[in-house]
Amino acid sequence: MKRHLLSAADLTRDDAELVLRTAAELRSLADRPIKKLPALRGRTVVNLFFEDSTRTRISFEAAAKRLSADVINFAAKGSSVSKGESLKDTALTLEAMGADAVVVRHGASGAPHRLAHSGWVRSSVVNAGDGTHEHPTQALLDAFTLTRHLGAADGGGLDGRRVAIVGDVLHSRVARSNALLLQTLGAEVTLVAPPTLMPVGVGSWPVETSYDLDAVLPKADAVMMLRVQRERMSGGFFPTPREYSRRYGLDGRRMATLQDHAIVMHPGPMVRGMEITADVADSPRSVIVEQVTNGVAVRMAVLYLLLSGADLSADAPLLPTESAPA
Repeated sequence: MKRHLLSAADLTRDDAELVLRTAAELRSLADRPIKKLPALRGRTVVNLFFEDSTRTRISFEAAAKRLSADVINFAAKGSSVSKGESLKDTALTLEAMGADAVVVRHGASGAPHRLAHSGWVRSSVVNAGDGTHEHPTQALLDAFTLTRHLGAADGGGLDGRRVAIVGDVLHSRVARSNALLLQTLGAEVTLVAPPTLMPVGVGSWPVETSYDLDAVLPKADAVMMLRVQRERMSGGFFPTPREYSRRYGLDGRRMATLQDHAIVMHPGPMVRGMEITADVADSPRSVIVEQVTNGVAVRMAVLYLLLSGADLSADAPLLPTESAPA
């Protein structure tokens, strides 16, 4: 892997498969009594979050701690940023503290790229979501979840699998990163949204598009529902929430049209009753809770590969045996 993880487009298929293989090995830690490895002992990971987050911040914190790294959580609210401190001055402060990796979530698209290429910090930078641009580790954990359920037994990955991503594509960094990464891994992606919530220039993305959810669902191997991001809207994108749910919500009737093996996903947070009904979210087809567990393993893999300097060309196991101390 490269020094930073800023975009799903930065990952070759070999890079992505390396992350997924490493995550698969680390995923077994979740079932162990002691969920910790000494791989990043002495390293410092800073979670630099300028936007509110629950799942992503806690997931990165858990990932770093399970690798024995020291973790510093930085929230913009209540910090000097709220007093007007710039991204540059914040970055210089982190550099002075000796951060080895900075995990950044920012409301401005491109902020992690600016931080990585500015020369302000020498640490690795991981994009944890920037504006409406990208969220590469979410795409990786989604690909990991898809591979666990739909991957070919011969290791062929997601080649030929059909994934429908449904909802507020316009404001979704998750949709953009998934479109890029899943295509790299061989999947066929269809974006489904009202015309008002489909991005300008989507024709250049490596995807198909549709405005008709009912036509897409029977052919899908997986359907990923997206939250309507009202905080990024000024209104007028659809008539009413009820109308949106009627046209683009996943309910029990629509779920029944899926193939027997198809799974239901959601990056969270969910708005039950809007884009997905409670019975679908809690159904056996739903892997939404599993995505959270897989997120920790994938983010462990990303931090490990960026910071450990380990030679993974050798076939030495990453994890100690059950009888060996972790």
